[in-house]
Amino acid sequence: MNIEILSVSGTIFSGQVSSVSVPGISGAFTILKQHAPILSLLSPGDVYVETKDNKKLSFEVKGGVVEVKKNKIIVLSE
Repeated sequence: MNIEILSVSGTIFSGQVSSVSVPGISGAFTILKQHAPILSLLSPGDVYVETKDNKKLSFEVKGGVVEVKKNKIIVLSE
């Protein structure tokens, strides 16, 4: 899967990942390969990313939106 985490100041992270966990407004959820298309608002919290080489990264967001479609994830963060 490919992910882009974007903010008003630019690209925070871009790359290939094996899983992503986001703080949805109805609760946190994890996105894996072949996830159904979804568009969700984000609550303040951390986006957790596991890269293809098993590195675990986290990025703080103050809210925003996540879109998943055809193994591409876009996070627009505040």
